[in-house]
Amino acid sequence: MKNKTTNLIMRNDVFIWIAVGTGCILLVPFVAMQFTTSVNWELNDFIVMGALLLSISSLFVLVARKVPGKYWLLWAGLCVVALLYVWAELAVGIFTQLGS
Repeated sequence: MKNKTTNLIMRNDVFIWIAVGTGCILLVPFVAMQFTTSVNWELNDFIVMGALLLSISSLFVLVARKVPGKYWLLWAGLCVVALLYVWAELAVGIFTQLGS
């Protein structure tokens, strides 16, 4: 399994899979907006979240190509923490006033 993962990370078409995955994730709030008023995203929300997901995922791939595989889980964790921090900052401004 590790060899398959390594091969996928090294191939450039992994960025197509990242884009498809980002689109699928963005479908969740889009579909939710069709059924409830609790989810109210504007176009710029979709653009910012898409850019955030694409950039963090691409950053993970680019760094994973340079670091040994035993550090990938640590690096993935750091990327998830960074994603969640930026998302929370933009949404509600935990430490700054970006989200308010």
